[in-house]
Amino acid sequence: MTYGFLKVITKKQFMKRRDFLKSSGFAAVSASALSMLPSCASMRQILRAEKKRPNIIFFFSDDQRFDTIAALGNEHIITPNLDWIVRNGIAFTNAYMMGGMTGATCVPSRAMLLSGRGLFGLDEKGKTIPPEHTTLPEVLRKVGYTTFHTGKWHNDRQSLARGFSGGAMIFGLGGYLTDHFRMPVHDFDPTGEYRRDRAYLAAGSDAKLRLPVSKTSKKGIHSSRLFSNAVIDLLSDYKDDRPFFIYLAYHAPHDPRHAPKRYHDMYNPDQIPLPKNFLAAHPFDNGELRVRDEKLAPWPRTPKVIRQHIADYYAIITHMDAQIGRVLKVLKETRLAENTIIVFAADSGLAVGQHGLMGKQNLYEASGVHVPLIFSGPGIPKGQKRDALCYLLDVFPTLCELADVTIPSSVEGKSLVPVMRSSKQQVRETLYFAYRDFQRAVRDRRYKLIEYVVAPSKRNNWKSTRQTQLFDLLSDPDEMTNLADDPAYAGQLKRLRKEMVRLKDQTGDRSQEFWKGYESG
Repeated sequence: MTYGFLKVITKKQFMKRRDFLKSSGFAAVSASALSMLPSCASMRQILRAEKKRPNIIFFFSDDQRFDTIAALGNEHIITPNLDWIVRNGIAFTNAYMMGGMTGATCVPSRAMLLSGRGLFGLDEKGKTIPPEHTTLPEVLRKVGYTTFHTGKWHNDRQSLARGFSGGAMIFGLGGYLTDHFRMPVHDFDPTGEYRRDRAYLAAGSDAKLRLPVSKTSKKGIHSSRLFSNAVIDLLSDYKDDRPFFIYLAYHAPHDPRHAPKRYHDMYNPDQIPLPKNFLAAHPFDNGELRVRDEKLAPWPRTPKVIRQHIADYYAIITHMDAQIGRVLKVLKETRLAENTIIVFAADSGLAVGQHGLMGKQNLYEASGVHVPLIFSGPGIPKGQKRDALCYLLDVFPTLCELADVTIPSSVEGKSLVPVMRSSKQQVRETLYFAYRDFQRAVRDRRYKLIEYVVAPSKRNNWKSTRQTQLFDLLSDPDEMTNLADDPAYAGQLKRLRKEMVRLKDQTGDRSQEFWKGYESG
């Protein structure tokens, strides 16, 4: 379906033209001619088709925590292009991913984003998005959008082919990244088969994929630049009358934190401040202290090591920001920006030294579930922030409403458009989080409860672990003071525990291992 070609007039306009003809001495238009005009309902349909839907470009980063954008309060990082999106749009400061039932939390996070479904409404922990779970690119493609994907795809191949009409440089369908400068990628395959022999290393050649890739190639193209190039190629020569939806999923700032040298030179580790909640080790067994991400730094964590990790983290984010800037520049030069909604978000947070942790396999704020979410474009307020509690799965219905597209019945998220139009409105009073069978959490506008149940194992000397944390996020946003044993907060603890059980039932959380241990404790 195309838009922008039908030119129609309303009945009111028709009457004015008839009166003008009368006063000018022309023959009057007959009533029968007037009766031939479309009905009001038909008129609305024609006018809806006449209005060209907005283009959408979705920048999605990997493992980028909320507090890594200068315009949102981090004075130690350089992000001029993300700052521009913030200044020209609306930032949701309480946006979250819901958690994951696998250590690779990016898998369910991306499935929730693309399907608009909650964590316990996914198939195979998010690895597969079945046909009955309509995806965002699918619904946009059906109403006439050109849908294009480049970058990381961490779900099944068939849902990729269903949703997108095209793509390039797709990572995650064969071979794993060990080097941002030699990325194993696939061409887009509309059949969804993605045979292994179609994969190649994006290192300036058509070399066959050989794994593992272990050394940085100085001649290679960084993954963030590679994916941005694919979008720039599309936009530079975009002549299609149809609107586009571009899903640009960076693998940055996921480790290994490679960036060109000049970006690393921007950050002196000795001048990087440690997180306020830095710890040498996590104070208790949270069920996931030896997962892959936690092995990226030795125990105990030291200030020197963590400062270096943060410097490298900031460097790869600044490099990705520059690649986003290249895409934004082409959008402006081609005048496509005038009718393009820009969204920026990340799939999860990352600890990098907070709470003695390194990864995202936890339910702390910036360390795990708190993510950036920014909208910019036509009809969206500029330079504003909203503190409404929301999930990444709310992006799907929000974009549908902004594009005037019917939201599929399979979507469980809530549109944030009403929040965009009012600084006071909320769509949720509380949020629920889960990580595997070890951790559950709930938060409201002020307080956050995290419960831990770790079953007996060799790791904990065959002793079960049960821990409770209660934080006042208003006075303690870094979650440093546990109020669970403070009698003054007994009422808040009881209230949030009750709410956690309610949300467990509402979300369909059927983790027998966690809840059996929780209830028996």
